[in-house]
Amino acid sequence: MIGIQKISAYPCTLSLDLAELAIARGQDPASLDELMVKTRSLNPLFEDPVTMAVNAALSVLTDEDRERIELLVVGTESSPDFGKPIAAYVHRYGGIQPNCRTLETKHACYSGTSALMLAAHWVASGIRPGAKALVVTTDQSRAHFGKPWEMVMGAGAVAMIVGDRPDVLELELSHCGYWTSEVADTYRPTATSEVGHADDSLFCYLDGLEGAYDHFLTRAGDNDLDDYFQRHIYHMPFGGMAWRAHRALLRRARRVDAAEARAHFERKVRPSLTYNALLGGTYSSSTFFGLLGLIDSDPELSPGDRVSIFSYGSGSCAEIYEGRIGARAKEIVAAARLEELLEERRPVSVSEYERIERTRTERAEQPDYLVARGEHGDLYERLYAGRGRLVLEGVSGFERQYGLS
Repeated sequence: MIGIQKISAYPCTLSLDLAELAIARGQDPASLDELMVKTRSLNPLFEDPVTMAVNAALSVLTDEDRERIELLVVGTESSPDFGKPIAAYVHRYGGIQPNCRTLETKHACYSGTSALMLAAHWVASGIRPGAKALVVTTDQSRAHFGKPWEMVMGAGAVAMIVGDRPDVLELELSHCGYWTSEVADTYRPTATSEVGHADDSLFCYLDGLEGAYDHFLTRAGDNDLDDYFQRHIYHMPFGGMAWRAHRALLRRARRVDAAEARAHFERKVRPSLTYNALLGGTYSSSTFFGLLGLIDSDPELSPGDRVSIFSYGSGSCAEIYEGRIGARAKEIVAAARLEELLEERRPVSVSEYERIERTRTERAEQPDYLVARGEHGDLYERLYAGRGRLVLEGVSGFERQYGLS
């Protein structure tokens, strides 16, 4: 048996109420109901995708893990360096033993799933009996002031220990389907730009879903969607996309009216939106926050329940795979205290959000700058001081300098 042995997450320390943002942009806040989003996470200026990755990892690692991890993979599309992987920082600040492979995977939002699959197949190979892999996903949005998709931006990181005791999620590695096609739906051509074609991306997502699911059926057999899976998790650039995806697969299986499709979604998919609705778009972490939300909030979920997980990455690659809920899943996810961490975030106003993102953009390619801990009032003292969280202290000659709080 191979799969996710432990899982934890880092949901950032700032939040923005999206209803306030909608009003500031002259939009009707009721439109957020269709998107199925409420708030988004935001990083202070002394955090970045590196600190998020490390802080997520620190919340899951034990001394035993540090000695037994021999593969460390970070999935991201937000790396601050074109060469050095975020995994190098996670290895250092996570205190992991030196005989370990470290690397970074990149394929937009699919990068997290690619990292998980690489790690799971490495463990399954049996080449290093008893060894574990650490998989971390970490991403943050770039500035999109006034753009239609500004309402679905976000940030967050997830860390997972992958091994031969899948207490959270057992992976059925032979039951997966994947599909790829080069498209230009969304992309990040520079250190500050995140561009593309929003409508095209939605259609490419659904094309990827259909292609991956067709391939999945050749592996797992032509099973009835409703009987085979107890729950479903979809990649969520925003929660409403999970609804569109699930409706599309339902209509492939049988004829359903709108009311029946919605009821089916509410029962089998909605619990996975619990945390994504509060985090916003988390890119490579999206499906894993969905897994955390499902386990934490669905009272009917039981060990052994079969779950489908669909991941999509612009560019594009898609995969749907199968997992079974582990015997200790609820206990382990509860210990991650994600609901508590989300409530702990400090709300920011729209003007403060804009100031933070403008400053972050201005600094993105600067060779030298210092980060003042007082740039966010008492945030550092309240949520960092003495907690051992990694923070960005500044950049000197393009070298990023970090320290533990």
